Amino acid sequence: MKIALRNNKDFWAGIMLITTGAVSVLIARGYSFGSTMRMGPGYFPSVLGGILVLFGLYVMIMGLRSGEKITVHCSIRALIVLPLSLLAFGVLMTHAGFIPALAVLIFGSASAGREFKFVEVLLLTLILTGFSVAVFSWGLGLPYPLIKGF
Repeated sequence: MKIALRNNKDFWAGIMLITTGAVSVLIARGYSFGSTMRMGPGYFPSVLGGILVLFGLYVMIMGLRSGEKITVHCSIRALIVLPLSLLAFGVLMTHAGFIPALAVLIFGSASAGREFKFVEVLLLTLILTGFSVAVFSWGLGLPYPLIKGF
């Protein structure tokens, strides 16, 4: 049985997760770890990095067992629209407020796909925006202006 690592998508996904987790643990070494009851600034990145390494090992091993090949599906529209919607979110967050910025981000992200349905995206926008306002503004008390001028 010959293992082709060059085109094995799960193997490379596992390598990416392991690398990301290891880098976060290495960077977090410079911060104090603390304890579970009194977490320091290095606690969360270290624990999350360790979990990423474990998931990466699992995905990599499953990739070695299955051998699923990489298939390339490149969408030029998604490569253009997604960064532009993220940029628009950043600009609108400071100039228009949280609700308009989030609505543009959701509509922009949804329009990058091939199966854009206006009514579905409108409902998704309303639900996600309401949930985000409830969690971030009211629940956590973050000082985001919901709509500038109001």
